Amino acid sequence: MGAGTAIVRARDEGERRWFLGGGTHTWMLRAAETGGALYAFEDAVTQGKVTPYHAHPDTDEIVFVLEGEVLVNIDGEEHVVSAGGMTYTPKGVPHAFMVRSTTARLLSLQTPGTSESFYWGASEPATSDEPGPTDFERVGQVAQGTGATRMLGPPPFPMHQPSDA
Repeated sequence: MGAGTAIVRARDEGERRWFLGGGTHTWMLRAAETGGALYAFEDAVTQGKVTPYHAHPDTDEIVFVLEGEVLVNIDGEEHVVSAGGMTYTPKGVPHAFMVRSTTARLLSLQTPGTSESFYWGASEPATSDEPGPTDFERVGQVAQGTGATRMLGPPPFPMHQPSDA
């Protein structure tokens, strides 16, 4: 499929990858399929999954909460977002999230699609339905190597346990 081609995918038709920071991504759209305009993946995560405080210098991020509930911190302000809600984080704005429900499904879209290399490089093909490996050192190395994500510090949530980072 090339840019400009209509794409229709069912829920489980995208390529599944274990994100090494936690969760399983199902890729619904790749940047190459949209002419670089955007990419989208579903993120299946479990309670306690937390991201470090980070920013995407060149992409805007939209996250729809399909199931479950997350606590987000965007530029120092916390919000609880439940199923049916969404967040929009402009490029360069610091943010993080933590899963509060037992499980959650998020749909993440970033535009333009230039930062796909971070998520792809910091993940591995999912070979089962079991949780995949975590490797925060590799996630940090890929972030630094691609420049697509700037790690700004630990998760900004008071109830976060440092051993989860």
